[in-house]
Amino acid sequence: MAQAPGPQALWLVRHGESLGNLADAQAHESGSGRLQLDVRDPDVPLSETGEQQADALGAWLRDLPADQRPTTVLSSPFTRALDTAGRAVAASGLDLTIRHDERLRERDFGVFDGMTRSGIRAEHPEEAERRELLGKFYYRPPGGESWADVALRVRSLLATEALRHDGDRLLCVAHQAVIMVFRYVLEELTEQQLLEIDRTEQVANTSVTRYELTGDGRYALLGFNDVHHLTDDRDAGAPVTEESDVPSPA
Repeated sequence: MAQAPGPQALWLVRHGESLGNLADAQAHESGSGRLQLDVRDPDVPLSETGEQQADALGAWLRDLPADQRPTTVLSSPFTRALDTAGRAVAASGLDLTIRHDERLRERDFGVFDGMTRSGIRAEHPEEAERRELLGKFYYRPPGGESWADVALRVRSLLATEALRHDGDRLLCVAHQAVIMVFRYVLEELTEQQLLEIDRTEQVANTSVTRYELTGDGRYALLGFNDVHHLTDDRDAGAPVTEESDVPSPA
């Protein structure tokens, strides 16, 4: 049987640290119910550390053997992801076009956008209870998306991009929940298996999760949440950060 088309390698990169990540951490430290941000979520930029992380990622890509470097890049259209992709490609020196794909965007938090756990419980106690009942995977905030909704986006992207990028080494720059849902889809995990990974692993900024297509048409996980490009001895190293995307409880 002929192998189905698809990228030979698939790399998933979380965006670099953003000002939203910093605002989330500050709001939790102060006990505030809302983040102090003056831009909408799609426009939140990278922090200075996030820029350093993206540059370090690019330096690592530059030093890879030619037959291991990505051949094409897809990015979430959100500023923090696009800037991560752009800086990484520039630092790598590779001749790569970055395509935008809204299916890689951050999960829509609906009315909870910009809120913390304490803020949600204070302003929407009935929704906090409903989330506890339904669980993180299936709960959909009012006006927002569940992780199951994100899974539909991921399945659509994998189906349509398989022909376009057949045989490529495809690098996707996305967001924490999106990368976790990629694992759910590619590895055919159960809800419980996915949530156990989520409980024990925090996806780091500019971390790399790598898959490779096997002879039976499946994608084998080669590495998850890898940040060695930030911590090795190269001059372009950068701090490792793991702030949650916001709002962190949803």
